[in-house]
Amino acid sequence: MRVRRGPGAAVAAALVLLLGACSEPSPDDRTPASEATPPTPTDDPPATPDTPVADPAHAVEPPGARDGRLWSADILVQWDQSIDDDLVEQIEKLKGVAHTERIGLGQVSLENRVLTVASVDPGAYRHFTQADVADFQEAWDRVAGGEMAIDQKVARRLADKDGMIRLGSEDDSPSLHVGAYTPQVPTIDMVVNTAWADDIEMSTDNGLLISTDDITPATIRKPLERLVGKDASVQMLDVASRLGLDPDAKLTAIPTGGTLGSVVGTFRYTVIGGGRIAPDPSWVAANIRTEVVPILGSVTCHKDLFPQLRAALLEVQQRNLSDKIHPEEYAGCYYPRFIANTTTLSNHSFGLALDLNTPGNGRGTVGEMDRDVVAIFKTWGFAWGGDWRWTDPMHFELSEVKAVG
Repeated sequence: MRVRRGPGAAVAAALVLLLGACSEPSPDDRTPASEATPPTPTDDPPATPDTPVADPAHAVEPPGARDGRLWSADILVQWDQSIDDDLVEQIEKLKGVAHTERIGLGQVSLENRVLTVASVDPGAYRHFTQADVADFQEAWDRVAGGEMAIDQKVARRLADKDGMIRLGSEDDSPSLHVGAYTPQVPTIDMVVNTAWADDIEMSTDNGLLISTDDITPATIRKPLERLVGKDASVQMLDVASRLGLDPDAKLTAIPTGGTLGSVVGTFRYTVIGGGRIAPDPSWVAANIRTEVVPILGSVTCHKDLFPQLRAALLEVQQRNLSDKIHPEEYAGCYYPRFIANTTTLSNHSFGLALDLNTPGNGRGTVGEMDRDVVAIFKTWGFAWGGDWRWTDPMHFELSEVKAVG
């Protein structure tokens, strides 16, 4: 058996387990993600794991020891709704398709990074990961028990001192404990079990992983695209493992629940180079506007941002704080591009964030933003980047839709 693995296999050594989960976890009981002393997987994982269930309310049947061969993760197809059974059967009959696995896919906005979360059956999905990831038994037991598996670099940026990550900007957004650091299938940032899907407001079967085994994935791209239609995203993961994204794919972001999901809807785009993207013109026409607001003048943002932005800026004026915002230092709202040096979307891609007073409010600093202005923006449903673990005090983004007037 030969299973292809891209350059991502080199990071397999990053596999570590986060200890501290228990049957009834509390913040005081958990080992912080930053302080854990994690073991590494062994060559002979236990056949009968006894990993404690961290979250019984979001637990699924534990997968048991891995049984069966591994499959190469070659193509990822994403729809904006559940996959039709008949269509899956047709895909499986395509010459070159060796194996498929249904998963759920959605995007969450965490500190201005739009990240992809997959809801999976741990026992089946693990067969599409690298060999040492697939055999890391306790990691999959922890996913089954309600915890999250996530790339280590992503977790370090987002997990709090208790090893928790909140999937959303609202106060009632679900929070998950990081159970394991594991490299993920290309383009997927974090994995949860299917019991979390309702709480995260995402699907369990709008994505399809495809293995072509010994056939070059590109050879089935055109017949696959004809079969799934223009509204589906078809990504070649062998390309994504090298470049971060497949530049020939029509990509899809489906923000999960909450403010982002209700405002953005389905966001389709293509990569056009230089860190830029081209959103679907119909989405832009339906959602992006250029209007005049107090203090800043003419700005281009998502149409649903304007009522709250105007309300916040009007209150700034009424409280004689206008001089605390410098229009000449405004750095924009709608920017259809990736975060610099990444292939990660930001809320600027949707026109739902703005940067103010940029010179004195650089990333990683406390910043000079007037705190009364910050408080006003928070009152009107904006999150402030100065509150983040890796601060961005120039940045404000819509986190809650509020009625104005």
